[in-house]
Amino acid sequence: MRQRAWIYFFSFSCMLGHILPVSALTIVRLGGEDQPLPELDTPFEFVQLAWNEVDEDRHGLSELVEIGPSFIEPLRLDPSVNLAPLLAERGGQVQALTWIGWGPANGRDVAMFDGDPATAFLGDGDWGGDYGVIQQKSMIFDFGGRFLLERIRFFPRDRFLTDRFVQRFIIGLSDGDPLKKGTREYSRGIRESFFDFDLVYDITENTDAVIDLELPAVPVRQLFFEAPENTQGIWEVAEMEIYGNGFAPFASYVSNVIDLGAAASLGQLTWGGSQDEEAKVDLSMRSGVDDDPNTYWRATFRGGERTRFDVNGRPLNLSSYNKLQRGERDGTSHDTENWAFWGAAYDFEAGQGTMVGDGPQRYVQIRADFASGQKAKSRLDYVQFAVSIPPVASEALAEIVPVSVPPGQVTSFTYKIKPNLANEDLGFDSIGIDTPSRAGSVDAVRISGAPVAFEVMELEDEGFVIKIPRIDVQRTEELIEVDFQAEVFKFGTVFSGRVFDSERPLEVPQSITAGNADVLEDSDQLSVDLARFGERTIRSLALNPPVFSPNGDGINDVVQIDYDLLNLVGAVPVKAEVYDLSGRSLGVVLSDQMASGRFSAQWDGRDSSGKLLPPGLYLLRLSVEADKGEDARQAILSIVY
Repeated sequence: MRQRAWIYFFSFSCMLGHILPVSALTIVRLGGEDQPLPELDTPFEFVQLAWNEVDEDRHGLSELVEIGPSFIEPLRLDPSVNLAPLLAERGGQVQALTWIGWGPANGRDVAMFDGDPATAFLGDGDWGGDYGVIQQKSMIFDFGGRFLLERIRFFPRDRFLTDRFVQRFIIGLSDGDPLKKGTREYSRGIRESFFDFDLVYDITENTDAVIDLELPAVPVRQLFFEAPENTQGIWEVAEMEIYGNGFAPFASYVSNVIDLGAAASLGQLTWGGSQDEEAKVDLSMRSGVDDDPNTYWRATFRGGERTRFDVNGRPLNLSSYNKLQRGERDGTSHDTENWAFWGAAYDFEAGQGTMVGDGPQRYVQIRADFASGQKAKSRLDYVQFAVSIPPVASEALAEIVPVSVPPGQVTSFTYKIKPNLANEDLGFDSIGIDTPSRAGSVDAVRISGAPVAFEVMELEDEGFVIKIPRIDVQRTEELIEVDFQAEVFKFGTVFSGRVFDSERPLEVPQSITAGNADVLEDSDQLSVDLARFGERTIRSLALNPPVFSPNGDGINDVVQIDYDLLNLVGAVPVKAEVYDLSGRSLGVVLSDQMASGRFSAQWDGRDSSGKLLPPGLYLLRLSVEADKGEDARQAILSIVY
């Protein structure tokens, strides 16, 4: 029921900051500039946003992502391209160790990575004021992100190939994770200005002029090169060449904050793209009521005190924070008052998911995090979404009672909704409520305590929709109560919902927000817990009929296997297998990944080779591989002819 007609396709516009036109229905698409326009039977505004509009001043971000008009995907390294002279333009840098600590490489250092083999850094120890008493040559090549490196190559100028080779050198790698600082095997620096690395090569008696070494296929942010203090003779490096191969293991894209122009009902997020078997893209979004998802902090230098205001008492924003002195900037945090947290990653293969936001929202931001293999990548073509302005209701608070029930038992629930409508809000006459299985019944609806007529418009495995007398601004804040029966199989099951106008089927429904709808109840939540713990993962296993005759006459040709799974954390392996009474496996009836809920499968009496089994008694074993171990149940079935 979550993919009904009123849910629109809307596109991942990851880099926007434009004010969108205010109209009843607006469809926004980010990327996918080669895609056709949406086709709808109602007027709508369409806004096309480009991937390449990402802007840090509008809270956008692009890290190791290749951007095209119709796609974004992880950056890929060409194994024939030397990365060393390109670091600055790719967001990286080269640092050198001096007597005061690490700093940007400059002066004669640049000859080592300028792409010109006719210039060279001369390791004669006569570096004067540039380096003080530091005798070893220590360099860090920072790639600005994590890549899969393939090899490193360095050499002197052609005329010095026979006598200016590097007799001793060290090469180390680091993924750049600051939480690992101090745990790697080799460190180099002064006081607090130090870096550490995993050693890859520690060569002590080299006599080769041209060094060409393979590097391990691990994500690398920084490569360390050092000619130690006791390196003998005069040596030089004309070029330090570093090569990578394959897609960046980790890449991210965050859209600009998208201004919808006014508070809006958020619809479904839809997207297009591809995902290789060994790659993944985590797509998520968040929404808010102002244009900045961050809270900014300033250090006052009075002990550990910090404040959200500047010296003139004005709240800090991105612009004023960036103008602070470096020592005054004390970091940022999520603005919990005005912005929802990033939602959980969507199922990319599903192609759509519900947008995150408690009530109408004006601002939206979208994020894509790519994880790739050397030859495997994901690609995102577009993201699209629809919004309704004005919304159905400015707010629709709801709570459910009871909030704790026995697992897998039919329970009577009351869903309480308190709408808040402004003069311009559309109003609604329909309520959709999501349930963990098909509701047993919808029993009654009350408005302000008085029973009203209602109609069940949809009753499906994942919820139901009812039509009620119209709620508009004249009936704002009247308590609506819906009585229904359902079963719960998992701790913390959320009964989400929405309100919408059946006369405007293409408008975006308004999501219901958990809150204090009824002052006489203290639930304030839409999640329901299980009253008993320690029960088995498999609550029931039933065969219907337990005696069947698979002879093709259309009567009892198959046995239906019904079972309930309780309180699983995500999807886990589930298998049903048939055995003879001696314990010999005859075939697998079911093998899949499943979460909590009620399920069924069928078996036609055939073994693993496809042959019908002879009459007799057989054992069906259902097993679940949960976090706490395997749970299994068995049942006897009979084949007759």
